[in-house]
Amino acid sequence: MTQSTRPEQNKSSGDARIKVHRGDAYDLMADLSSESIDLLITSPPYWGLRSYGQEHNEDILKEWLAEDDSRVQTDVPSYDWYRKHGGVLGLEPLPEWYISHLVEILQRGAAALKPQGSMWINIGDTYFARWSSIRHDGRQGLGDNPRSRRRTPMGGFRQEKQLLLIPARFAIAMQDLRWILRNDLIWHKPNVPPRPEKDRLRLTHEHFFHFVKRPKEGRAKYYYDFEEVDSGAQDVVYYDLEEAEEGACDVVKTHARSGSDGHSATFPTDLIKPRILTSCPSGGTVLDPFCGTGRSLSVAASSGRNAIGFELHEPFQKAAVKNAAAALGQLTFDGTGEVGA
Repeated sequence: MTQSTRPEQNKSSGDARIKVHRGDAYDLMADLSSESIDLLITSPPYWGLRSYGQEHNEDILKEWLAEDDSRVQTDVPSYDWYRKHGGVLGLEPLPEWYISHLVEILQRGAAALKPQGSMWINIGDTYFARWSSIRHDGRQGLGDNPRSRRRTPMGGFRQEKQLLLIPARFAIAMQDLRWILRNDLIWHKPNVPPRPEKDRLRLTHEHFFHFVKRPKEGRAKYYYDFEEVDSGAQDVVYYDLEEAEEGACDVVKTHARSGSDGHSATFPTDLIKPRILTSCPSGGTVLDPFCGTGRSLSVAASSGRNAIGFELHEPFQKAAVKNAAAALGQLTFDGTGEVGA
């Protein structure tokens, strides 16, 4: 299966404040205007959890190795090769492939991010199992939705029962490409359901990484409204790395919410709104390259920001268009760009 690469811009919202495009983020990132984005915030598909109903080539590792006898499993094909041979992001045969592809896609948007912009990436971890189950949708361990079994090769850190540390490996790969990691925000989810395992603790958190651009010289400076993190802390600044963050915490406790419009992993509003308010100025532009049903776009618009979303899966893109129109219908803007309900 070759994934869609042609953008289909949302025309139905009737408003330029939210734009929803259908297509592969790999392509759509490259179409963005240079230095046009203030904040990139997203939760990409996690590795090895669900297919969202998309078809994936389960023989893709064999095909990759068969093309060249000198290749080994951990040699990673480009994302473009991968998708053209029926691969879907998040369903890579190895976590090493997934990390490389995710970084490759996000790097395509680097030129579009303003020098003083930010990138917030939410990503969760998983345990390795030689035989794993891929849900077509829904949360792991919940519901009776269809699932399929697949075998993942063992080797290196890929061992039975191993916590794979995918978020950490992703963050280090981003650092290797000159991104500055400012925060590893921990999202504590107190309502995670019980698990059958009796030999480990429940996994009740995810990571939310804050990256900024590394300048050619000097220390990184970027937009950060610290007052939105901790009331009365500071005024709006172009934040310098030497300044302190007294009073702000890097652990956020908020419940995982039920999904919407068939998507089981939507952002909680109270998790992402502070990220949008702190890292994007009023009237600025927020990009979510894996926007799902558009929660981040709606929150951005309700906060007086413009929003752009990319989504490959057609049902989710249509839901994002619908939700964007609903969000815009609840807003009024005055001449200063401030928002009122």
